[in-house]
Amino acid sequence: MNEITTKEGVSMEPMTLDPHYDDDCIFCKILKGDIPSYTVYEDNIVKAFLDISQGTPGHTLVIPKTHVQDIFAYDTDLAAAVFARIPKIARAVKAADPTIIGMNIVNNNGKVAYQSVFHSHFHLVPRYSDDDDFKMIFKDNSGNYTPAKYAAIQAQIKAQLED
Repeated sequence: MNEITTKEGVSMEPMTLDPHYDDDCIFCKILKGDIPSYTVYEDNIVKAFLDISQGTPGHTLVIPKTHVQDIFAYDTDLAAAVFARIPKIARAVKAADPTIIGMNIVNNNGKVAYQSVFHSHFHLVPRYSDDDDFKMIFKDNSGNYTPAKYAAIQAQIKAQLED
């Protein structure tokens, strides 16, 4: 295949997905047109549409156009193709409303991590203020870790990345 260059100057191979759908998946039903959505962007790789909950105004979901359960099921090509589109969509959401001052981009994987639809998706949640009804809390547990504990966790993760 011939390499293409995006208008942002990123070189990448053109990709066409061979879509796979799960008949029980609400997002697959949206992709097939069985359920309507408020689509804001769509190409051969992703579909982006308004989250029906609208955590904040403009809350948008970005999903791959093939059924993949979560981040752990992505291959390198799919990840590159999907992730390459997120900044463009995020910029469009932000540009659509001058009162947006920030954005959380969230990807939940597994029930314990608050994934409720088991078709991978990314939440683009516009932020308007500190009081806009969206919260994420990261507890500081650093007092529970010694340099040895950090090093042990580091080694466990690095061992999984070795080829």
